[in-house]
Amino acid sequence: MLSFITSFLPTSYLLPGWFTLDTNPVDSLLQGLVGACGISVLCSLIRLHLFLEKSGKMCHLSSFFLFVTGMLAVVGSRVASLVVLEFCLRAVSGWVTAGPDSRKFLLQLLVQSQFSLGCALSCSLNFLHEGASQRWLCLLLAAALSWFLARQATRLLHHVMALYKLHSSQRYCGICMSLLTSGRCLLPMLCRTMIITFSVAVVAAVSIINQHFLSATEALRFWTPLTICYTLLVVYMQEDQHRLPGGQAVLNAVVVRLGGLMVLMLTVGRWADVLHILMCFLGEASCLIPNKDLLDAASSQVSDERRRRPQAQEKEHHR
Repeated sequence: MLSFITSFLPTSYLLPGWFTLDTNPVDSLLQGLVGACGISVLCSLIRLHLFLEKSGKMCHLSSFFLFVTGMLAVVGSRVASLVVLEFCLRAVSGWVTAGPDSRKFLLQLLVQSQFSLGCALSCSLNFLHEGASQRWLCLLLAAALSWFLARQATRLLHHVMALYKLHSSQRYCGICMSLLTSGRCLLPMLCRTMIITFSVAVVAAVSIINQHFLSATEALRFWTPLTICYTLLVVYMQEDQHRLPGGQAVLNAVVVRLGGLMVLMLTVGRWADVLHILMCFLGEASCLIPNKDLLDAASSQVSDERRRRPQAQEKEHHR
């Protein structure tokens, strides 16, 4: 029915072909909903980890859930794939060069990965369900499961923030007792989950991008400047993070990497790619600005650990 309706749209003169969605609008909306739910689960678990580590009062829970869903639905699978590849390259290079600040880099990277995670889930679903006869039904089930997980993660965060101190002291709540005994495993578990998610997304991203090329020469003409551009952006952003505070460096990194990607798409891409990159600017801003307190909390947690480390070493020396 949707294809019957969209067939009457005057794409030739009023609505250009590059302005339309890559897939069925319902499929795109469901993929965007799954991505937004994944972002919600990630933010809830990061806040839960920081709360358990006593790095601050994590009571700011605002988010633009519906707006992020719309942005992920509008962004095409091709640009979503480029965002995933850029993030993975930046994550690997940053982890290698982080050194003693690896914990700070890890927490900040998890916060920065919000919109990239949504793109990863969206392009993975697009790749895994491509050609499925009942694609909309599979995506509907995935969206329902994602919504359930997001709601459960939010309820867990609210429960812990309100009652963790009381329940952990009285020792009668199973959830709080489990977090008291094994809460330190939350961050490693979250990191392993993100590695698996982005590993699948990288395979999906490469496959989606290569579908747009008719020959190896055309593919090489696209991948060569893309690789050079990504490498230069990663080197620049690594130097920028050492000179600026955490929150400002992250916001600058968003502008630099998406701006560089837009210039590249103006050279070797399509008008649809440029439009979708502009949507990515809005998506990144809607994820990072409401959660800027997470970056500050991550930085303060690392600073506290650095202050405690010399004190512990001094005590061991006196013993």
